[in-house]
Amino acid sequence: MHHDVPTTTRTASADARAEGAPAEPVFDRESLHIYDTTLRDGTQQEGLSLSVADKLVVARHLDDLGVGFIEGGWPGSNPKDAEFFRRAPTELNLRGALLTAFGSTRRASKAVADDPQVAALRDAGTAVVCLVAKADRRHVERALRTTPAENLAMIRDTVRHLTAEGKRVFVDAEHFFDGHRAHADYALEMVRTAAEAGAEVVVLCDTNGGMLPTRIGEVVAETLALTGARLGIHCHDDAACAVANSLVAIEAGATHVQGTANGYGERCGNANLFSVIAGLETKLGRQVLPAGRLRDLVRVSHAIDEVTNSVPDNSRPYVGASAFAHKAGLHASAVKVDPDMYQHIDPAVVGNDMRMLVSELAGRATLELKGREMGLDLSGEREALGRVLEIVKDREAAGYSYEAAEASFELLLIDEVSGRERYFTLESWRVIVEQRAGGEVVSEATVKLTSHGERHVSTAEGNGPVNALDTALRAALEKAYPGLVDLDLVDFKVRILDGSQGSGAVTRVLVETSDGRGRWDTIGVDENIIAASWVALQDAVIYGLRRQGERPDPDAV
Repeated sequence: MHHDVPTTTRTASADARAEGAPAEPVFDRESLHIYDTTLRDGTQQEGLSLSVADKLVVARHLDDLGVGFIEGGWPGSNPKDAEFFRRAPTELNLRGALLTAFGSTRRASKAVADDPQVAALRDAGTAVVCLVAKADRRHVERALRTTPAENLAMIRDTVRHLTAEGKRVFVDAEHFFDGHRAHADYALEMVRTAAEAGAEVVVLCDTNGGMLPTRIGEVVAETLALTGARLGIHCHDDAACAVANSLVAIEAGATHVQGTANGYGERCGNANLFSVIAGLETKLGRQVLPAGRLRDLVRVSHAIDEVTNSVPDNSRPYVGASAFAHKAGLHASAVKVDPDMYQHIDPAVVGNDMRMLVSELAGRATLELKGREMGLDLSGEREALGRVLEIVKDREAAGYSYEAAEASFELLLIDEVSGRERYFTLESWRVIVEQRAGGEVVSEATVKLTSHGERHVSTAEGNGPVNALDTALRAALEKAYPGLVDLDLVDFKVRILDGSQGSGAVTRVLVETSDGRGRWDTIGVDENIIAASWVALQDAVIYGLRRQGERPDPDAV
């Protein structure tokens, strides 16, 4: 049975296109389905586990972004997903997305009306159901241990049963591309069977993730021509082609695309739905989100990383912190003249920012652009910029990495250009680590400093020497700067720069600090790990005080 893709009424923009003028894309949630499977397929990722509450939060973020369909899980397979579908109707309040229940066709040699898993799909409370079915004859015979004919009957019976119950039914054709290569006739017959039984979309799955774009495009076009079914695409990233394969499939005629937030998924992950969305909107001119929502892509990506307790990948296309970061001096000079010369899109379109990275490769153009990011006009500071370049090169040779610690670089830049604002004068610090009776190891730090004419001595214990030093520094400053209570050390990284020197090697310390509104990174390098930590901690506190607009100490040195 042929399923027509919904069309939109001809508009003035369509007439303009006919006359040669570019047309504005039109948003129609049904003409190209954006289907998220994070809550089911994404949770197959090693080390990723979501509670029901987590799943509800992720679903809200996806709905806010504007995806069309959110696959909530498999209600007939486990108590967690069953609870999710019980709570979703009263707790989600989706504004635009449709919640989808996932499950399998009836079991072999079992009546569809008697299959409890099918009943769970019927009773999940969703308007849409997505069924997984075998499209590879080898899997039918070896995994399901049934006949090819019975597999088709299982698909036909289940689709008819659920459509008769008023459900919109999508069918995931599992292992379709591998099955097509081995037994093309059977794979195509599986698609026809699902469509003729009433499936709205048959989703062609590259389940093993090994296909390349050329093959995907050819097979999708052929399947569309030979079956007339409405087709979707579901790709895994084992050959690093999931996003490309998804876009090629859409260009070949697929009108439904599945993926996961940030590319979460089993093995090498699924197609990153955020990259697919960005590609569709910025490269193919297909508006697949409500107007203005594409600018939320970075925010939603990071928010979902937080919920899943995943470390953001800075190298992710479009949404990563490094996606529009420029390091080489020649690149920076070109970007200064025209940012589009080294950027494939305007970062603001997806909610990202252009960043200049400072390293030994930097030139004056890099520093000028970096200063502009910080709100500083450095166009007339040629001599100061020359000094900063020399300092950066010398320090990077010693082990510093300012591209990983932009807050420390900002303080360096301000220091050389206009003079750093001082908030205190350090007298001394010390750290003692001792093992007490009973085997307990305790770290104790003392910091002595002067701020705004008052001398402060603070001693603090911590669960390690760095924690103790951080606590003592804040305690010594808290009277002069009570806003420091809002600062939290959220990450601490140590790297040995030359392992051949053993315990005498130079150590690089990176500290990440948060004030609840943002995060910043600072750096320290020294042969003594505690001394390196002090430099990074001191920069973190000073940068935090600047962010808070605190009054410097005019007498500090």
